Amino acid sequence: MILRTGLEVLTEKGFSAVGIDEILKKVDVPKGSFYHYFESKEAFGLELISLYGEFFARKLERNFENKALSPLDRIKAFIRDAKEGMARFNFSRGCLIGNLGQEMGSLPESFRSKLIGTFNNWQDHLAACLLEAQAIGELSKKADVKKLSAFFWIGWEGAVLRAKLEHSEMALDTFTQYFFEVLAAS
Repeated sequence: MILRTGLEVLTEKGFSAVGIDEILKKVDVPKGSFYHYFESKEAFGLELISLYGEFFARKLERNFENKALSPLDRIKAFIRDAKEGMARFNFSRGCLIGNLGQEMGSLPESFRSKLIGTFNNWQDHLAACLLEAQAIGELSKKADVKKLSAFFWIGWEGAVLRAKLEHSEMALDTFTQYFFEVLAAS
């Protein structure tokens, strides 16, 4: 309960803006119980990064490994799913990993490698899907799938930030359109 509520609150407000008391009040858990499970707020944050990274990796696997769709359609399905998820919360929640990355200047240094590792994992999932697109001719053999995957996540996280800021899917749609134009030109 503490972790789930932490994910909900932190995807809206960020790590630095939220105290443990706010999360504990939402789940009606005494502060002493929190420290039974977590040594510190930093340890809690590291656990949240792992939990969210694993949750999101499973989401990517469901979409990117869906053999009923072509590889590029799998990416489009992921984008639709992500947009629907943001819309369900009126674009008030973003990506925990992206949010924490933006806060890195005020976070414990231990978060940095965990966040980078999570982004790298997501890039690997997308690169594998793009390799499949190359194998069936949906994407040029000349395309650098590692760079395209990095480009996607850099741009996607910016689009998620902007969608959250504007409470609108416009940035997600703009990024998606141009990402697929880049793929077509690759």
